[in-house]
Amino acid sequence: MKTLSYIGLISIFLAIVSFHKREKIHFENTVKLDSCVFNGENLYGRIQFVEFQSQADVKVKIVNSFPDLRVRFVENFADECGEWRIVENNADLKVYITENFPDFTIQPVTSFPGLSN
Repeated sequence: MKTLSYIGLISIFLAIVSFHKREKIHFENTVKLDSCVFNGENLYGRIQFVEFQSQADVKVKIVNSFPDLRVRFVENFADECGEWRIVENNADLKVYITENFPDFTIQPVTSFPGLSN
């Protein structure tokens, strides 16, 4: 009887671990940026910061190290990956800054914007 209950506990444990690994892989694939596009939106150009999450195209978290995207704020010609020109309207991308559950992380930089490798 004990052997049967141990087998049952091991089966449940393996099912939970398998589910967790599947979810973790899905999460990592969602966060990892392979190109300068996220959900069909270019990660450069005219950027508008919005107050509400429901208005945003992407949710980002600002970090000091190991970002997914290094961002340089520019005044003109934001046409390279990671170059963001802040505007009040007519934005290419609407961004919401969050601490929890971001789509990806950014780090403001003064040079070498773009994807982190």
